[in-house]
Amino acid sequence: MKKILLPKYIYFEDQFVLNYGIAIDDNKIIKIAPAEVIKELYPEFAQKEYSDTVFVPGTVNTHNHSFQSLLRGIAIDQPFLTWRDNSLYKYSPQMRLEDIYNGALFAYAEMMKCGVTSVCDFFYLHNYGTESDEAVIQAAKDIGIRLVLARTMYDWDGAPNGYLETVDQAVKNTRDLAKKYQNDSMITIIPAPHSLHGASPEMIQAGHNLANELGTKFHMHVAEETFEVDATIKDHGKRTVEYLDELGVVDSNLVITHGVWLEDNEVKLLGENHASLNYCPSSNMFLADGITNIPRMVNNNINISLGSDGACGNNRISVFEEMRMTALLQKAATRDALCVKCKQVFDMGTKNGGKQLDLDVGEIKVGQLADFVGIDLNNFSMNPLSDDLEQMLPNIVYSLQPDAIKTVIVNGKETVSDGELVNITENKVLRKVNETMKYFETIR
Repeated sequence: MKKILLPKYIYFEDQFVLNYGIAIDDNKIIKIAPAEVIKELYPEFAQKEYSDTVFVPGTVNTHNHSFQSLLRGIAIDQPFLTWRDNSLYKYSPQMRLEDIYNGALFAYAEMMKCGVTSVCDFFYLHNYGTESDEAVIQAAKDIGIRLVLARTMYDWDGAPNGYLETVDQAVKNTRDLAKKYQNDSMITIIPAPHSLHGASPEMIQAGHNLANELGTKFHMHVAEETFEVDATIKDHGKRTVEYLDELGVVDSNLVITHGVWLEDNEVKLLGENHASLNYCPSSNMFLADGITNIPRMVNNNINISLGSDGACGNNRISVFEEMRMTALLQKAATRDALCVKCKQVFDMGTKNGGKQLDLDVGEIKVGQLADFVGIDLNNFSMNPLSDDLEQMLPNIVYSLQPDAIKTVIVNGKETVSDGELVNITENKVLRKVNETMKYFETIR
């Protein structure tokens, strides 16, 4: 698969360049140069022009729960624990394998149309053992999205039985899947102890040890809600990150999700140990979790990426949306218009996510995987556009609407063309969703 892509503009080396081309061999970028130069260098490559289009890196959604897309709108305007019990705990334990597949297919299809080319799915429905995971993986392959499956390790007996595994089961099942897909460029398996309230200390340490064994990161929900912080102080006499450090798991492999209720010393501890943050601003607002202090995280050199979280606790699953929400929420919280800038949040949604997931994605540069989003420059939300291009990035971060996304390319292959999914029809996805909705009617 040798081709040259010729959009009007490319976001390359932190600027927009006019009339450049991207040469792709198989699934990687091998050259970026002025269009005429690149055509001469690779005359045998197929060429495709994308008029009135700007190519930016594919966005990276570093925290999602795909099955929750089926629960969108079921529990709204409720406190966190009520929301959890009325949506997640009520429906997810009764999901069949086909429902798990349908939810992932739906989530990934919608994300793809919103410009997400890589997603980390924090997945904890173990009702059918690894068959549940395989259903999610198959959905990712059918859509064409790049998947990091954060296989959740969960042993709190207050959770539904379908979530639970013993420490040995969780380690074995996660390890077996990781080995099975270790040579698949589109699928990565990593361990994910659920949280300090969802996973025992032994489970958390097992997840950390497995990450070291596999050479991967491990993900955890940390300090999303005050009840977790209060319980950790009560049970262990320490705050969340302090206790995780006591367990020996705060290091460069640790990726915390949310991190809302952290003190200065905890953030400093994360930064000193090169841990990372998945930030989910829309979810934190929707569930009234609070506001993570992003400037403080930045000042402690913590790598920050963006996640949508599940679609029943957001309810959108666009990383471009999360870029906008990050900047606006932080400005409002600090009353400082300069505290987080548009270039910072764009990086959080692209190259920071690639770094966090250990994937060669998130930038358009030689050696990176060929994942791009093509945005229509004639779309209202991308205008006005000045000749010096100063408005291009602000328009993408602050005003972009999903209908401006006309092309998505993952691993060198078009997955969205002229705004339509390539690998599956939207009607087929919706039929699958409706099948599950009819089933849900029988268990309401």
